[in-house]
Amino acid sequence: MPNKKTSAKANARARRKSLRLHGTIARDLGVLIVSGRYQPGDILNGEIDASDRLQVSRTAYREAVRILSAKGLVESRPKVGTRVSPRVRWHMLDPDVLSWIFEFEPDDTLLSNLFELRKIVEPEAAALAAVRRSDAELQEMEKALAGMAEHTLASEAGRLADQEFHSAVLRASRNAFIVSLTSGVGAAISWTTIFKQRHNPLRRDPIPDHARVYEAVKAADPKAAHAAMLNLIDLAQLDTANSRKPKAKAGGGK
Repeated sequence: MPNKKTSAKANARARRKSLRLHGTIARDLGVLIVSGRYQPGDILNGEIDASDRLQVSRTAYREAVRILSAKGLVESRPKVGTRVSPRVRWHMLDPDVLSWIFEFEPDDTLLSNLFELRKIVEPEAAALAAVRRSDAELQEMEKALAGMAEHTLASEAGRLADQEFHSAVLRASRNAFIVSLTSGVGAAISWTTIFKQRHNPLRRDPIPDHARVYEAVKAADPKAAHAAMLNLIDLAQLDTANSRKPKAKAGGGK
């Protein structure tokens, strides 16, 4: 007969498996939604039908739907079911939503919107950081630059260092609302960097662009910091456009 300790371990394993399961279901459904397979207004399968089709428990499916609902992708109503929400309600900067968007090739407008947001937020944050940063925050930026140089953006460690650089700039702005965007901006930077290398290695080293932002912030020059960050994002957008997979020509001619 199993003792209490053995039962507790078994229950813990079951909970972890359940967490992984409903997270996987949420991801699969999320990808179908953001890729357009499910359109806004579409009704997802009912809980019983969906759980039977996916061969998962109703609890796991229900939890997955709750995850999607919290991210604004779906809404559930009695007697109506679970409906895909209009895109205007999606939490576009949610790290999971961004990762699902970049499972495929995002459309040009969406990519343009993402870089447009960065150009609105990050140059202003860099300008504020130039006059508000602490020595500790400068050290964080310097450490992140060193990590990018050591590991390169082709590695996960290098991309994490890149995120940390931008996060340090946002934190140094000392604006609570700007700082609240750190997670979303960081995810956007990470996924666009991965996307740029999906078909070919990076054609250009972006580390000097980051170094110019750092030097302007260190010099307490808000105008230079704003210009350096804006230039960094402009070049990143150009790199992303150049990395797009060429579209097949109509007619399929050789």
